[in-house]
Amino acid sequence: MGEILFLTHRVPWPPNRGDKIRSHHILRKLMEYRSVHLACFAEDEAEANEDSDIKSSLASVQIARRNKANWQAGIEALVSGRPVSLTSFESTQIRDYVRTILKTRPIDCIFVFSGQMAQFVPANFSGRLIMDFVDVDSAKFESYAEEGSGPMAWINRREGKLLRAFEKKVGAIADYSLLVSEAEAQLFRGRSGLGDGKIKAVGNGIDLDFYDPTKVTTIERRDKGPLILFTGQMDYRPNVEAVISFATDAMPKIREQHPDAQFAIVGRAPTAPVLKLDGVNGTIVIGSVDDIRSWLKTADIVAAPLRIARGIQNKVLEAMAMGKPVVASAAATQGIDAIDGQHLCVADDVQHEARLVSNLLANSDKAKALGENASALIRSAYSWESQLAAIAGLCCIDEPEFVEAAE
Repeated sequence: MGEILFLTHRVPWPPNRGDKIRSHHILRKLMEYRSVHLACFAEDEAEANEDSDIKSSLASVQIARRNKANWQAGIEALVSGRPVSLTSFESTQIRDYVRTILKTRPIDCIFVFSGQMAQFVPANFSGRLIMDFVDVDSAKFESYAEEGSGPMAWINRREGKLLRAFEKKVGAIADYSLLVSEAEAQLFRGRSGLGDGKIKAVGNGIDLDFYDPTKVTTIERRDKGPLILFTGQMDYRPNVEAVISFATDAMPKIREQHPDAQFAIVGRAPTAPVLKLDGVNGTIVIGSVDDIRSWLKTADIVAAPLRIARGIQNKVLEAMAMGKPVVASAAATQGIDAIDGQHLCVADDVQHEARLVSNLLANSDKAKALGENASALIRSAYSWESQLAAIAGLCCIDEPEFVEAAE
């Protein structure tokens, strides 16, 4: 029986941020069927040395430190004509490991998670190649370029153009390209010229046992007013822009009707602009926490006011699983099969966000019903087991139709 090589741009444990959550569960699913070898990057020594039950069960592991400065990656990108997204993750250590594993082990499938890692797949690899782009990254940089000006707009425009060409090239050689939602899959079909047969939507799920509100307690708060919550990695540009907009534009309107309302920003690595929001219009910047579930359970409303968002937002799925009423932008609800007004509330703009939040804070019965409907939807359709049901077949693992075709 063949083995699998899994390439991902971050250590896939613990599953405590969006990209790591998806890679973690896909890796677990593949390990149910085959021996798996893993190559990935760590941001620091602590992450590189962190233990996991997955780590001890892998056939082999290669974790490279990602310590290249942004300026260095930028210079390399300009000199080489490549996207910065690739030069930032260039690694001789990973290349050597991949070469050795392919030479010494019966690898018949390479599963690549995130476009940056596709550069490590040798051109002469003859086995099955599964490319999980998750989102169309080139489109994100194109959006940044359209919104910006000056040197950064030029940099983002260049990145979008080069990444788009790279994504198209990778999609052409992959057996299957996976995207996190049908909307992202359709976008990639149009940009790559590839048909439905090679591009598949594989959504994100939720660990329903972990996100069970009956298993966690609320946090102790000194202020007892309504709590509006935002969760996410707070050095990620779309998250930063979202909380700045909500704190400065939506919260003043909300506090006109609910003067003691607070807006809590919970997530690791808050940037300086995020930290400056602390104390502004009832905003409190919490930073990293040990257990996000306690904040979710404590919150009256969860806000997801992202202006730029790609794929499925785990923060929205998590809040819905915990039975919380969610007010989100249309971009933040992409790929979630939910009905506006029944499972969550979709806001058209910042003024609409403020009205929706204010109305829910004034109508506890409506808020409770929204949360209950949300939880029921997630538990019926968004388990990882159901979302990843097709993974084995795509990798030609123990699937009757593939066995019959081979015979």
